[in-house]
Amino acid sequence: MIEQVRTIFLSDIHLGTRACQAERLLSFLRCYHSEKIFLVGDIVDFWAMSRSIHWTAAQNTFVQKILKRARHGVEVLFIPGNHDEALRGYVGTSFGDIKIEREAVHTLADGRRFLLIHGDEYDQVTRHHRWVAVLGDIAYNLLVILNVWLSLIRRLLRMPGYWSLAGYAKRQVKSAVNFIFDFEDSVVHAVKQRNLDGVVCGHIHAAAIRDHLGVCYVNCGDWVDSCTAIVEHFDGRLELIHWTGEVPEGMPEDTDQPPAKRPQLESNVSSPPMPETFVPQPVTASSSIQPLSLA
Repeated sequence: MIEQVRTIFLSDIHLGTRACQAERLLSFLRCYHSEKIFLVGDIVDFWAMSRSIHWTAAQNTFVQKILKRARHGVEVLFIPGNHDEALRGYVGTSFGDIKIEREAVHTLADGRRFLLIHGDEYDQVTRHHRWVAVLGDIAYNLLVILNVWLSLIRRLLRMPGYWSLAGYAKRQVKSAVNFIFDFEDSVVHAVKQRNLDGVVCGHIHAAAIRDHLGVCYVNCGDWVDSCTAIVEHFDGRLELIHWTGEVPEGMPEDTDQPPAKRPQLESNVSSPPMPETFVPQPVTASSSIQPLSLA
């Protein structure tokens, strides 16, 4: 059955690449409906698309599904990452009812306040050695593509479960492990300085929910390798979902109707039909999402 949650957090989908697992993402969205969707960076991979473009029907369906949910009253916020940094030039505007912000603060149902960022600003390699980051991106994409063939072989051999070559490589390389911990430390220290309770980010393709130095550190993971998402339940509890891509039997077709509202929440008025041409419009922040200044 469809599970209704308060918020869905997604990052590092990398649309436009062969590695993007859009089919699994669509099956996840069939099973989870929400009042809010936060896209936490690297949704579209302009880096990879500058070399070659691989845009599938499933990827196009994902874009249309998000736009449709936004039109039906779901609050959708897009925070661009380093792979779709070109969209940072549109911060403060909206496209098809989707708001674009550099970063924001989200208040959970239990009152905790979380910083929403992609996280590349705390990655010293991306900030100061871009060419190294590009080479690493190419190598990572190669591992992911090889993993597609390995998965096919495993299915032919009827081997159960999903095994990630890229994830295995990250766990085995000590420098990669140290990089993840250094990244978490940098992000958490920044959150502590802002007197917030936690952070939801992406960027490093390492999904997690854990307490780190007194801050709730949450990473959405990715949809090229691990296929993970974060959901917020109506009591403010956060859950990490590892999606296998399986849709329960008897699941109805996803009609993307407006989510059923809980009695204590004010009902949203559906947005007017989206025009054929998207024109940036000024954004007014909601009460639970507060855009932050870059000063």
